[in-house]
Amino acid sequence: MNFMSRKLWILGGMSLALGACAAKQVAPERYTLGLARAEYRDYARARVDVCDTEPQEVSAELASVNKLLTDFLSSTEQVKNPHSVDHGRAVELLQEASGSLGKVLDVYQANLTAVGKCGFAKSGAFPELTKQGSGLLEQSRARLGDATQLLAVQEAQQKWLAEAPQRKQTARQTWCAKNPEVGSTDLYYARKYADGRTEWLFCDGHIVQSGAKGGEPTLVSPEGLSAKDRRKVKPPRYLEAAQSYPAEEMDKQPTGLAGTSAPAHSSAAGGN
Repeated sequence: MNFMSRKLWILGGMSLALGACAAKQVAPERYTLGLARAEYRDYARARVDVCDTEPQEVSAELASVNKLLTDFLSSTEQVKNPHSVDHGRAVELLQEASGSLGKVLDVYQANLTAVGKCGFAKSGAFPELTKQGSGLLEQSRARLGDATQLLAVQEAQQKWLAEAPQRKQTARQTWCAKNPEVGSTDLYYARKYADGRTEWLFCDGHIVQSGAKGGEPTLVSPEGLSAKDRRKVKPPRYLEAAQSYPAEEMDKQPTGLAGTSAPAHSSAAGGN
């Protein structure tokens, strides 16, 4: 092989090698959570050093994931506040995230660590992007941790609802006469829902109700009362009986992992 041929051979080999390196691209992965979308790349899985990639592309990628995590945290902020109008949507989004966002966070954490070792890490927008990304990453992991507790609470709440009719029936059989007299204000069962709504049930069919946001309790009479029976009803007596009912005897829907069991009714539940 003469000198010129050897030179061409070497140059050709170098071109092939450089071409191979240039052709080795990391395909972006698209992730959607609610209405938010982001693109990210798993450099570690592709065995590509992020420092050898285009900084502008990496910068856009970090900004994209940061935006998604910001939206996620904002949209799930009210997940622990059942009184908020945004609570339902926050719960839905957290449930959706619990099955998929963890993988994205793992890849993003690895990417942030790798970017920190690059020569361009201290230039342009990278310092702010990586700092923001680290904070969002930590907050998002904490928010995902709420999902496990949330699902357990929801399961306990559904169980409480399903079993409540039987508890109510048992209490009625225990504390009420077979033919209760209208106006007797015998109170046999009280329950409080997770949203704050409260009910006190009386043997003669009357119910005292209190709304989720509090306010003055109101008396609700059963349908079909005769004029004679209506004259027997003294609303203040029902309201007084409800207010005197022991809080520890109330059947409360779980609002957290603690205190998920229903109370055992004692003789105090017999009313007045």
